[in-house]
Amino acid sequence: MAEIEQFQEDVELSLREVEGLLVRHKRVEDLVHRQEMKKHDLVEGMVHKQHTAELQNKLDVLPPAFLAYILESLPDDDRLLIWNMVKGDRAEQILGELSDSVREELIGKQSFPRKKIMLSAFELQEGRLRQIQVDTHEDLVKANPIWVDLVAPSNEERAWVGEIYGLDLPDPEYHTDLEASARFYVEEDGAIYLHSDFLLDKEDESRNVAVTFILHRNILFSVRMVELPVFRLQRLRARTQVGYVTDGKDVLLDLYAADVEYSADALEDVYAALEAVGKQVLSTEMTDTEAAKVLAAIAGEEDLNGRIRRNVLDTRRAVSFLVRGRLLSSNQLEDTQQILRDIESLDGHTSFLFGKINFLMDATVGFININQNKIIKIFSVASVALLPPTLIASIYGMNFKGWFPEVNWDYGYPFSLALMVFSVAVPFYLFYKRGWLR
Repeated sequence: MAEIEQFQEDVELSLREVEGLLVRHKRVEDLVHRQEMKKHDLVEGMVHKQHTAELQNKLDVLPPAFLAYILESLPDDDRLLIWNMVKGDRAEQILGELSDSVREELIGKQSFPRKKIMLSAFELQEGRLRQIQVDTHEDLVKANPIWVDLVAPSNEERAWVGEIYGLDLPDPEYHTDLEASARFYVEEDGAIYLHSDFLLDKEDESRNVAVTFILHRNILFSVRMVELPVFRLQRLRARTQVGYVTDGKDVLLDLYAADVEYSADALEDVYAALEAVGKQVLSTEMTDTEAAKVLAAIAGEEDLNGRIRRNVLDTRRAVSFLVRGRLLSSNQLEDTQQILRDIESLDGHTSFLFGKINFLMDATVGFININQNKIIKIFSVASVALLPPTLIASIYGMNFKGWFPEVNWDYGYPFSLALMVFSVAVPFYLFYKRGWLR
């Protein structure tokens, strides 16, 4: 967890430095542009070149993964400016780290010969994971990878892997609905198959993405339909740390560990969102419209919490399968124990959040009931207050002569109206004095 936090701090620091350079660049250029001086165009051009060179030097020392994070975090105009300053030989690597939406936006704004190959191979070089460019069948034949990663592979790409490594890769589009008992197994040739769910948490959607892992000839093959943050994080860590991984099983366990950490971060976001909802729920008043929005927010967080719980439980089954099958070394068994302990802590945390969600849901429904009771109270007070004039009207509506002098009295009708108004005013006055109408 400390390593993850250090990476995040380094990336955020780089982002803040680039944003500071962009802000200073715009401020100085705007100031120079508005000033009147001799050789204005020459001075403005020199200032522009100076700031561009400073920003270029900063970008040149950043890893591709850092640049991808910065590009995704910047506004559209600044993003295009940074993208145009990226060196051509690193653009391909940066595009591979970007999300689909940002990648399409950049490619659409600048023509770039982006290849459609979604197959990545990684070799172990000097203790670090290094990505090999795979554009053709021959590139994959020459490679000596420990990890082959495929994102929405075509039939041709799957055929390449099958031909070179003697392996039948499943189509990820049709390999997402397997029974739990059929997700983890070992083939006769010794190939280990694992079908796991990985969390994808975005602002507009949260879902579990099915990933197929195959351990064959000490090589890890991973197949999925979409890019996942966990895989990007794993590539970043393995590239920068010596000895972080030694074989395909290490890569697999680190992917599971990173998925647990990613789920923990998502749980923290759920807790923060519920804290904000709780402040609104525990306020003195809440309208029905606000209550409806709160219920929608609580339902969304409950759904995400459930997906996280399902995700970590699926990871627990996968890690337990590797342990029971005695497929790991002693050092790897220690890593699995740590992963299982982290999952155990997340399991208790999800249970706590479910309890908090139920409390907030009950409290919100209670506010709705209070608002409804206020409406019913108004009708109850009105009906009780109107009972006396109703009684008076019914008495005066009887057609008989008796000892009531008002029947033959010229002012009997106005007197009955005044009596009814008085009988209404008295109950309302008493209700108001006791605070029932406030």
